[in-house]
Amino acid sequence: MIRIAFDIGGTFTDFVLEDGHSGALHFWKVPTTSGDLARAVLDGLDELLRQARVAPEAVEGILHATTIATNAIIERKGSHTALVTTEGFRDVLIIGRSKRYDTYNLYINKPVPLVRRRDIFEVPERVNYDGTVERPLDPAAVDCLVDEMLRRGYESVAVSLLHAYAEPVHERLVAARIAAREPDLSVSLSSDVSPKIREYERTSTVVANAYIKPIVRRYLGNLSKTLKERRMGGELFIMQSNGGLVSSELASMYPIRIVESGPAAGVLLCSGIARQEGIDQCITFDMGGTTAKLGAIDDGEPAIVPTYEVDHVRGRKSSGLPLNIAAVELLEIGAGGGSIASTTDVGLIKVGPESAGAEPGPICYGRGGARPTVTDANLVLGYINPDYFNGGAMSLDRTAAEAGICRDIGDALGLDAGEAAWGIYTMANANMEQAMRIVSVERGRDPRAYALVAFGGAGPLHASRLARALGIRKIVVPYGAGVGSAIGLLEAKSKIDASLTRVMTIENDTTAAIAYIYEELEQRVCANLQRLGSNQLPTWSRFAYMRYAGQGYEIRVDLPGGPISGDYTARARDMFHRTYERNYGHCNTKEAIEGVDWYLVATVLNTTGHNGHKRPELSTRSGRSRRGTRQAYFPELGGYVSCTVVDRYAIALGDVVEGPAIIEERESTTVLLPDDRASISPLGNLLIANGGKVSNAR
Repeated sequence: MIRIAFDIGGTFTDFVLEDGHSGALHFWKVPTTSGDLARAVLDGLDELLRQARVAPEAVEGILHATTIATNAIIERKGSHTALVTTEGFRDVLIIGRSKRYDTYNLYINKPVPLVRRRDIFEVPERVNYDGTVERPLDPAAVDCLVDEMLRRGYESVAVSLLHAYAEPVHERLVAARIAAREPDLSVSLSSDVSPKIREYERTSTVVANAYIKPIVRRYLGNLSKTLKERRMGGELFIMQSNGGLVSSELASMYPIRIVESGPAAGVLLCSGIARQEGIDQCITFDMGGTTAKLGAIDDGEPAIVPTYEVDHVRGRKSSGLPLNIAAVELLEIGAGGGSIASTTDVGLIKVGPESAGAEPGPICYGRGGARPTVTDANLVLGYINPDYFNGGAMSLDRTAAEAGICRDIGDALGLDAGEAAWGIYTMANANMEQAMRIVSVERGRDPRAYALVAFGGAGPLHASRLARALGIRKIVVPYGAGVGSAIGLLEAKSKIDASLTRVMTIENDTTAAIAYIYEELEQRVCANLQRLGSNQLPTWSRFAYMRYAGQGYEIRVDLPGGPISGDYTARARDMFHRTYERNYGHCNTKEAIEGVDWYLVATVLNTTGHNGHKRPELSTRSGRSRRGTRQAYFPELGGYVSCTVVDRYAIALGDVVEGPAIIEERESTTVLLPDDRASISPLGNLLIANGGKVSNAR
């Protein structure tokens, strides 16, 4: 059985082909074609199949992670969208929340909504919080509103009526009146996309879904059609933000669920690596060409959050657009190999968030890029081999990179090329260190108790410096780190989740009410499982967000499995108390408990089957990994020094590589600092003992 996984990033598109019979993996990496994403995909697939000597018809599964949804939101390049809301609530998106992400800054900007005020329409209706209809919806008023929307030529419509999570009848009527006039107009209902409490977050989520729906639908439709025309076998499955796969049909219906598609796949890779290497706690660090993504594995499992923010400011909570979607906990910042470096008016170096991307790319690519980037700095510092970039598929121009860094950075600050390049590298690290502290220290994790799993084309170049800054002693660089997110896709299972809001006090007589909630959720999940096309029995799991009565926010509580009967409520209460005590160090068993949001998750084993990857062939000849030396910049040693260059594929079990050294492989490069020690595990992963002085995590 042959499966192909590919992940489209801002700079590179990564491919992995897995032979299910032997477990062998084949990697490939091509620059992303930003104007036409499918072109890089199709060219890369052709070359990958040619190298692996596999016919397109032999492929039985195609797994895809994409940033198309994220980019459309961040760049504000979505479809022309209208919002229909309850009369009197036109400004919910504009008002947002009263929280300030920077308390003492008088000049902060709120997140810019995806729809303008002129594109928000009101309808006379009112549903109460308990689902009772206070004011019936007037169909004639809806028809007038539809006439106006059709006149303005909207591509997509979002409908978010007050308390529709409790009773969606009015939203469904609006959708029916639109469909009667214009069946092809894309419509998203909050009661389908996000049937949860809190108006601002629910409205933001359904608007985002509507905003990207036509774009994602066209992209996935065209890609599926082209793959079939090229006789590619197997169905196309898309990675969701929650780490599960869905069919392209479901992804087109609810594109908001694939906003963090690629980064989620990378965290799955780290979860598998952590299990293999016996690591329970690790911080994940994925640095590509455009962004750096950081996440966490707690007790062997990826951290999942019920809401996610996109387009935030420097990782600040409440600074972005809130989305009510289950997502792998991640923090993404504009710090990648293509991040552009410049100087400020006060003589400081600034790196990112603007990126050179793949077109024109860094100066050293020789494709028209004229502004220095982090990749240019790594090349000038001697960390990257200009003749072995991407396994030799690309040749880099060090002279041009050095000239650009001197012109834009060095001359302005009175620095030579090496010092200016080191300044760019240091500032990029500072940005990523701040983000890593948010993921760890600010979220209650002591980084000194965690390992760091570094992947992506640029992650291993920066990992050791970041680890020292946070007191992390162990670093893991996975086999195939440069295409890590694509490998993570192969680890994924199909996953469908559903949620709804029902605020109720958890008492002894609420077992029947909880059972009714999960019957409703199971019906919704089963309908989507049919669209998934799987005939395998799913594994079910339940959880809820609960709180003590009177509190404003909830905590996640895993609920018991099995039939919802008998003493189920008592067991649910007990699990809440234990979870609360674990989180906060105390609980009050006499206090009333409320359940707010209820979740049901169906997990299906990989639809295309998975027998486990073959371990890479490890060298049996000790001491043969040295390739030579080259000058590389280590300020603790005085600047440029002669540094050992090592072939990762030739490191044998038992060999120890001591820093300073540079370990090269086809898709990425690892920098070892002085006093670092690296070895290969039996699974083929690179294990680094960070030998530097451990700082206090501050």
